[in-house]
Amino acid sequence: MMMMELRETCSDGPDRGYHGYQQSLRSRRGPSRMSRDGPPHLDLASSEDEDPPSRTPQKLAMPMGIKKAVRQLQHMQVPVSSKRTRHSRALKHFYAEAKETLAILIPWRKAIHKIGGHFGGGVQSYFVFLRFLVVLNFLSFLLIAGFVLIPSVVLSSPNNTPSIPNGTNITGKELCMKYDHSPEVLPVFYTFFLDLLSGTGFMEYTYLFYGYYSNTVAESKGVSYNVPLAYLLTASFYFLFCLVCIILRMGNVVRVLVTTGSGGERGYSARVFTDWDYGLQGDRATGLKQNTIRYRLQVDLEEDRIRLRAASLSPGQTVGLYALRALLNLVVIALIIAAFFGIAEATSFSQREAVKWTGVVGLLLEFLPSIVITASNFVVPFLCDQIARLEKLSPSTTVIVALLRAVFLRLVSLGVLLFTLWSQITCSGKADDTDCKICRYNSAQYQCWESRVGQEMYKLTLFDFLTTMVLLVLVEFPRRLLVDHCSCKLTRWVGRQEFLVPPNVLALVYGQTVVWTGALFCPLLPLINTIKFFIIFHCKKATLFQNCRPAIKSFRSTSSNFFFCLVLLFGWILSTVVLIYSMAEIHPSFGCGPFRFSPTMWSVIQASIDNLTKTTQDFFNIIGSLAFCVPLFLLSCVVLSYVAALASVYGKSVAILREQIKQDGRDKQFLVKQIKDLTRILGVPKHEEDQYDPGASWGDHHASASPPQYLPNVHSFPSASHY
Repeated sequence: MMMMELRETCSDGPDRGYHGYQQSLRSRRGPSRMSRDGPPHLDLASSEDEDPPSRTPQKLAMPMGIKKAVRQLQHMQVPVSSKRTRHSRALKHFYAEAKETLAILIPWRKAIHKIGGHFGGGVQSYFVFLRFLVVLNFLSFLLIAGFVLIPSVVLSSPNNTPSIPNGTNITGKELCMKYDHSPEVLPVFYTFFLDLLSGTGFMEYTYLFYGYYSNTVAESKGVSYNVPLAYLLTASFYFLFCLVCIILRMGNVVRVLVTTGSGGERGYSARVFTDWDYGLQGDRATGLKQNTIRYRLQVDLEEDRIRLRAASLSPGQTVGLYALRALLNLVVIALIIAAFFGIAEATSFSQREAVKWTGVVGLLLEFLPSIVITASNFVVPFLCDQIARLEKLSPSTTVIVALLRAVFLRLVSLGVLLFTLWSQITCSGKADDTDCKICRYNSAQYQCWESRVGQEMYKLTLFDFLTTMVLLVLVEFPRRLLVDHCSCKLTRWVGRQEFLVPPNVLALVYGQTVVWTGALFCPLLPLINTIKFFIIFHCKKATLFQNCRPAIKSFRSTSSNFFFCLVLLFGWILSTVVLIYSMAEIHPSFGCGPFRFSPTMWSVIQASIDNLTKTTQDFFNIIGSLAFCVPLFLLSCVVLSYVAALASVYGKSVAILREQIKQDGRDKQFLVKQIKDLTRILGVPKHEEDQYDPGASWGDHHASASPPQYLPNVHSFPSASHY
């Protein structure tokens, strides 16, 4: 009917006039409630405060014939607008074009879209998270290179002789200043390979590690650059930059959660009839979209099935289920504690015995903590996944619980390694100990303890990458070959592997936490991690399409994205604690690094402030005083309380609107039923009833029409009985 009206309007002569046509369109507009429930209006009258892109035919869910007619009518209009309106439209058009141009620069956009169509949003969320970490590490490297690496290379002196600050007493510290970093004169060839893996030898005294940077104020052609101050401030801003990126990403995910809902509240009919994109062209794009909708319906049906099963349990069964879950959690805690004990013992043995051996044995002893940590990160999560099958949780909840358990294991295992190193470097905090009495750290075993910590983080990063590559080449590809070319019962029972999202995400979080922990002591670690994640992305993508099959049980990707960022935030907190403690408490090495001869790393900030003018010093003293910090903290609490209250109000509003939508649907169903009863009582012929249903809206007539060419087959979606 609407098509006939538009055609009649287009066929009218010019004597009708634009004003009359606009009035006819306005006269066909219904009341406010109908406009809210019905389809988008075709009001072509432009006002200055309306957004023209929201009325473009391409963004309206209508047949192509109506879109063509609307486009022709819009071109027939006489534009009447002010100069301010034209500028506003031009600015909005520029923003839209710039946004589309920047979207092209997003890496791996088509690849991630293809992954989501074939394997669902859960697997897609892993690759989106991996892309985020690649970009984050690359931008972090640019920050470190711009303020630390490049100035140190350009302004470095040929002899690189450290400077002793005025007033520094080094009497009796000659033993502390000893730092033997020179490699052997005629080393064996294979030692270069061992040094490359362990970060020792020729690699130790390079820009890769902390010990190579000087404490001098570089000067060149009248330009001075304080390397220690730049080193410390860059590390601090690097952590703040990562925190801001994580919070912004979490904010975007939360916004999507609030908009779309954290569960399947939309309903199956709404998902089937509103998720389809009518602008898709080609069998490949439509097939990917159909798979995406199918995976979403699988998640909704699976969660509804588990929710109904939990609601049907008796009180005794509910108590038994929670008792079983408590017992299984105790078993998980016991496994994690055993892993921590093994990591602590391996680290102590490695630091004690590695200096006594050389060659391959020494390399194995140096990598012993990394080997034990990696082994525990594989064995314990595998056992936890088997235990999680007995807990009878929903797929999304299972993913979240597995993430929390695995992140606790991985991050705390890294914390155990750092605590063991701290106890050996600082003699367990005992300043009067024989080994730490002179230098305030164990200089006999750790001549440059910062570089040793950086080497441990470097070895963890490298070993984690090598382990991932070995598993891809020696485990996943042979498994696929056996399954495809061997027809025995064992291979059929094993089958192709599923892409398990929780362990893969935890591997990313663990690797990023290691990089954050070692960034202060190994400044180029973000660059190494960028290359590592870049290679892992392409290798994981290849093994996903070649070796993996779609998961039997999908999970909701939106809520999982939030928890991915949450566990990443946990890793950032652990790394920040290590950074602050290293800056404020542990004495820097006397023989290496930009903070030699300083009592702490943070004292460089105080010394730099003392060299400023009196007014600037007073300004920084006021900022650092309690008189400024306490009101700032109180103001932050007030702002956070306001934001929390506003979010609560918005959440209640969204809940009310959802309930109103459900009620409107019930009202429409009731009215349709009443109309059908009346037509049956009044004896209206069946064909007239089918021709026009007065209770149906425009969207119902449109849905009842013949489906477009690429409309997904609803019957191919899984039904509730499938589960």
